[in-house]
Amino acid sequence: MCRMAAQGSQNTLRNKQIAALKRMLNFNAPLSKTASAKEPTWKVLIYDKQGSDIISPLLTVKDLRNLGVTLHLLIDAPREQIADATALYFVMPTKENVTKICQDCRLQLYEAYHFNFITPISRTLLEDLAKGALETNCVTQISKVYDQFLHFISLEEDLFIVNAQRSDELSYYALNRPDSLDTDMKQICDMLVETLFSVFVTAGVVPIIQCPRGNAAEMVAEALDKRLRDNIKDARSSMFSGDNLSFSQLSFSRPLLVILDRNVDLATMLHHTWTYQALGHDVLEMSLNRVTLPPDPTSEGASVAKPPNKTFDLLISDRFWQLHRGSPFPTVADAIQVEVNEYKTSEEKLMRLKAAMSTPDEEGIDSDGTLVDNTAKLTSAISSLPELLERKKSIDLHTNIATALLNQIKERKLDLFFEMEDKLITKSSLDKSVLDVISDPSAGTAEDKLRLFVIYYTLSPDVSDDDLTPYTTALETAGADISALTYLKQWKSLTKMAAASVKAQKPTSSGGASSAMSNVLSQWMRSGSLLEGVRNLVIRTKDLPVTRIMDQLMDLKQSKETEDFRYFDPKLLRASDSSTPRSKTPFQEAYVFVVGAGNYIEYQNLQDYCRRQQSTTKRITYGTSELVNAHQFLAQLSALGKRKN
Repeated sequence: MCRMAAQGSQNTLRNKQIAALKRMLNFNAPLSKTASAKEPTWKVLIYDKQGSDIISPLLTVKDLRNLGVTLHLLIDAPREQIADATALYFVMPTKENVTKICQDCRLQLYEAYHFNFITPISRTLLEDLAKGALETNCVTQISKVYDQFLHFISLEEDLFIVNAQRSDELSYYALNRPDSLDTDMKQICDMLVETLFSVFVTAGVVPIIQCPRGNAAEMVAEALDKRLRDNIKDARSSMFSGDNLSFSQLSFSRPLLVILDRNVDLATMLHHTWTYQALGHDVLEMSLNRVTLPPDPTSEGASVAKPPNKTFDLLISDRFWQLHRGSPFPTVADAIQVEVNEYKTSEEKLMRLKAAMSTPDEEGIDSDGTLVDNTAKLTSAISSLPELLERKKSIDLHTNIATALLNQIKERKLDLFFEMEDKLITKSSLDKSVLDVISDPSAGTAEDKLRLFVIYYTLSPDVSDDDLTPYTTALETAGADISALTYLKQWKSLTKMAAASVKAQKPTSSGGASSAMSNVLSQWMRSGSLLEGVRNLVIRTKDLPVTRIMDQLMDLKQSKETEDFRYFDPKLLRASDSSTPRSKTPFQEAYVFVVGAGNYIEYQNLQDYCRRQQSTTKRITYGTSELVNAHQFLAQLSALGKRKN
């Protein structure tokens, strides 16, 4: 059995995972530089749901076709025999999947079989697979069995998550429920370690690991350190030597991996946001780079029959998305209007050329009476048509998303909640009290009000039960489920000393502060004065707790917040935590993994921090056990609160 690791000179984790998938689809052979000019070997791709989740954000159907995949099917779906086809499997090594594979062999569904397991297959399951192959007399049809070490989902160049199919097992609720057993925690830890090990096998580097003491993050860090040490120690099967050594390991620098527990910062998980990607994840249905939009309430016929939801894929190739996913919403609105104007200009130019070509007796004829010049221009315009159509498709997509976001902003007054929470986090003075906003029946939903209060409560050092009474009364009057507060009271009592020591950084105005939104969306909907009531906001530059920790650890700064962090170097096989010599050189590359839950707000804050670094070039890759929005996280807090009763 062969063990494969990603190779390639591309730097980002996503690009390395794409390279690994393409290599796998090329029967685990390197893609030659002239591969695109050759006819690919056609094959059928069989995957399970986890394999589908890994591939879908990275490769389109067109990409698969270019790599020779004529058909891609779920392993659980009914499949017909294709006797002359080569089948390539990409599945988790589970008992159910091995049974399905043996059944396919028995039915002789395909001519040849290539088995690729997302994580290493156990010896027991490998023996079951070998036994099934012998019993079905298809041993000669099985080419090879590979362990791919791709057990993570890359959503952006520097963002990954663990397992969308089993996210409930890795949730904040699962980690903090009072009746969890040691076996439950070990199972969660093993899944997270498998993912992080896959990440660094794909990246081709052995990280230096740091983590706080006394929580789930420390448990994961210890287990990952042991897994890396054991693998490095075994020279025959090490994923970090020989052919598996990446270019980055040839340098003297190694990345830092910081593993954190979600409890380091709960407020950010409930924060209303103002940037495009994070806002979309907060108020729309968004998962695995696919967004689902509700029907437009202003569309014709909406009152007669409810229009269907619209679903869009946010592709790597979408230039507008890559440029503006981290931009404030008003900036995105302005950018969409610029795109619309440029598209209309190109369209009008094409129409003028068409008109000129159809009237050669007038201005279409040059001084020599020929149409050479206009013909050349028209030929150029026609060749640009595919790009123009793709641009229109992108404009339509982002117009739809921005319209849906604007509807939610106006209906729920999200700009008001964002501004108040931003001031709470940065310790700025408030124009209105939190109680006044919670008591205002016209301000947001009951859940919006609960999110605002939870942020206020978690960031306030001393709030007595008597102080809570008017807030809880107002929240219950608004219709909010305050079960989450029961859990938060206990959480706060356990973390009071740590929370009191954390000081918010003084905010400064961002160089890219947004101005008031102009009427750029007026062409998107027929009603007028769409932006009336949307507040003028300034985005403040502030480092959230995770970003602040990364800044301290990467630059080797002395801080009470990180002075007690544990330190692991898996390459030092016999070093203990206390005797491990620490790096004396600041880190230029780092990974941060949050155990429990994460969101796009935290991710974007890290990327903004990296962009602000003027003297050095830093890269931080953000990972988390599950990517949830505030509604999902608040539901977990409420479930924990109900269990405490």
